[in-house]
Amino acid sequence: MKLVTLNIPQVYLDGIEHLVEQEIYPNRSETIRIAIRDFLLKEYNGEKIFKIKS
Repeated sequence: MKLVTLNIPQVYLDGIEHLVEQEIYPNRSETIRIAIRDFLLKEYNGEKIFKIKS
């Protein structure tokens, strides 16, 4: 995986931290990865855009 640094509004971070505290997601990074994955799937209408690395 590549490291990406980004700035987000505090309210977004608060929401992410709340999800982690509720044990819905294991940590902030995984929460953001899942959100990005779901966004890309939606934008590409579910087309297979991810290549599996072996």
